Amino acid sequence: MIAYIKGKLTTIKDNAVIVDVHGIGYELICPNPYVFEPEMNQQVQIHTHHHVREDAQILFGFRNTDEKYLFTKLISVSGIGPKGALAILAGVNIQGFIAAVENEDEKFLTTFPGVGKKTARQIILDLKGKLVHDFAIENTEEQTSGEAAGTSGREIVSEALDALKSLGFTTSELKKITPQLKSDKTLTNTDEVIRKAFSLLAK
Repeated sequence: MIAYIKGKLTTIKDNAVIVDVHGIGYELICPNPYVFEPEMNQQVQIHTHHHVREDAQILFGFRNTDEKYLFTKLISVSGIGPKGALAILAGVNIQGFIAAVENEDEKFLTTFPGVGKKTARQIILDLKGKLVHDFAIENTEEQTSGEAAGTSGREIVSEALDALKSLGFTTSELKKITPQLKSDKTLTNTDEVIRKAFSLLAK
């Protein structure tokens, strides 16, 4: 199995990045490829999960081993494939997700594309109690955002829009709702912005 790819980041697409390793370009499907923008044309090390199917071999890329580990746990849940796992990782930080699982917050889990009540319940049944020790979550009573203290509203909205692009929403769709997201002062982290965006896009 391929544990990570180390090379020059040459391309960022809506759902993937391409890393050049000694003249060979490796395409890595990522939850949110735009998080790698600051490292464009630089040397990067991206953790990978090598997914093998009968008809294809796919490399998924992650910022760190925690994100990769959660991906492997998600695809072990009945009803969640790689695409669904990527959608979850693109829309939430690890601590916020684990807090939702531990608190059995089905409403929060169903905000992700493709996750209905049945799948949300399955996530809780399969993963509750199995993640808190691995990720050393100190407080699961609140869904922590993981955003750095002092992050501006503009930065939070920008990060949320990047995540939504990676989920397949078009620039024109996002432009229509951006003013409403920026003007809503009650949104304090990326997770909240993404949930608000989902509700606006569904109208």
